[in-house]
Amino acid sequence: MKFLSFHKEEMRPEADTVDEYLQIGGTTSMKCMQHFVDGIIFCFGDEYLRKSTAEDLQRLLIIGEISGFPGMMGSIDCMHWEWKNCPTAWKGQYTRASGKPTIVLEAVASQDLWIWHPFFGPPGTLNDINILDRSPVFDDILQGRAPKCKYVVNGNQYSLGYYLIDEMYPKWATFIQSIRLPQGDKPSLFAEKQEVCRKYVERGFGILQARFAIVKNPALIWDKERIGKIMRACIILHNMIVEDERDMYTQFDVTEFEQPETSGRTRVDF
Repeated sequence: MKFLSFHKEEMRPEADTVDEYLQIGGTTSMKCMQHFVDGIIFCFGDEYLRKSTAEDLQRLLIIGEISGFPGMMGSIDCMHWEWKNCPTAWKGQYTRASGKPTIVLEAVASQDLWIWHPFFGPPGTLNDINILDRSPVFDDILQGRAPKCKYVVNGNQYSLGYYLIDEMYPKWATFIQSIRLPQGDKPSLFAEKQEVCRKYVERGFGILQARFAIVKNPALIWDKERIGKIMRACIILHNMIVEDERDMYTQFDVTEFEQPETSGRTRVDF
């Protein structure tokens, strides 16, 4: 994993900073990283970038019911990865209000912080709704291939799972939003529980950045396809660690990676 702690290619002087550690040249170390990333995806991609199976879904539903949300399959959100060496012709398409071009990762995370349905590549100027329109996260549901699930809420039986979201997303049957301005004990309790569980995906993004410096820092590679492979390899390694440490999960300090809250949203610290 040491190769993923740096990400210099076109910037040769920065790549040369690892010469003494690796005892090889900067160009050679970059080629090694590329082969490493390709190998990780080829050997482990099918297992650790898989869609949720019936067994996975059953476990997620049990976790959701314990958390107070029967039928919940995780939480969904987006993360922006700054692209420092974005080609000039694309900068207008990828540059956010912050003035820096970014590439977006949309993903679902469960309570154990396993990252499901990663969708990487949309330009940073798109908002969550635009990215959702392009995302394949609901393809199986639309084509009738989604695993079946059954759960009961308030005496009513349902067969379609759902995700927890923030207020940016549309009001679909597969989404459960918080209550923006809760009035009374029950709405306040619901908003508090929803905010706590929804932060699974934000913590997942934070730990992904805390583990891999290449994702924490701006991408310096020009080739977007190669950047996408690096992101997939990091997600695979992250999910491998989650599987290995699921029962004794390592806690990381991810405060510096937390996404800012939208104004007017109920904030819950935990």
